[in-house]
Amino acid sequence: MMSEKDHTILLVDDEPDILSFVGYNLKREGYTVYTAANGAAAIEMAGKHLPHLVILDVMMPGMDGIETCQEIKKLPGLSRTIIAFLTARGEDYSQLAGFDAGGDDYITKPIKPRLLISRVKALLRRYRFTGEAVTVAPDLGLRIDREQYVVWNGRQKIELPPKEFELLCLLVSKPNKVFTRTEIFANVWSSDVIVSDRTIDVYIRKLREKVGSQYIGTVKGVGYKYVPDE
Repeated sequence: MMSEKDHTILLVDDEPDILSFVGYNLKREGYTVYTAANGAAAIEMAGKHLPHLVILDVMMPGMDGIETCQEIKKLPGLSRTIIAFLTARGEDYSQLAGFDAGGDDYITKPIKPRLLISRVKALLRRYRFTGEAVTVAPDLGLRIDREQYVVWNGRQKIELPPKEFELLCLLVSKPNKVFTRTEIFANVWSSDVIVSDRTIDVYIRKLREKVGSQYIGTVKGVGYKYVPDE
């Protein structure tokens, strides 16, 4: 199992003070940290160093964090890289836009060092989880390839954005178990990320459209479950 010293983090922000402060605290924990001050430099650094985690400022001049995230996700070898957006309090930021771009989480600044490290460790645990099993499926219907980040429905290959993929993996992990909204929030989004019931409904609807509505059941007033083929 990887230790902290095995993990590489790319920190991207146009504010030198943020790069210095956050970078110092991450290095003190034993992480290998690279920094970039803009989107173009971040893409170059990501392609060169293949980081496990990218902490990416949203509001940057030129190429913003959303566009930078999309470009990083296109690079070879970075499909599993975790991306956390760094945002200022009160910043006009659409969570759905960030998640749809391939982001996994967001961190609000200013943030206390201990909380920052806790969030980073939780995100890197998620990185390890995505690579633990190649396929997860209790039946011959859906097959989930966690290494390739793709889903197969029979011979049909289905590519899902990261949040949809994680949501499906969560449901499939315990067939017929009803996951409450609270459980879904905690496992797919971090506990301090505020998302509305509508957000989960949107992701469930997208999953049903892509993998088949027969696989995802609703228990009204409780939550959702994965329904395997009989």
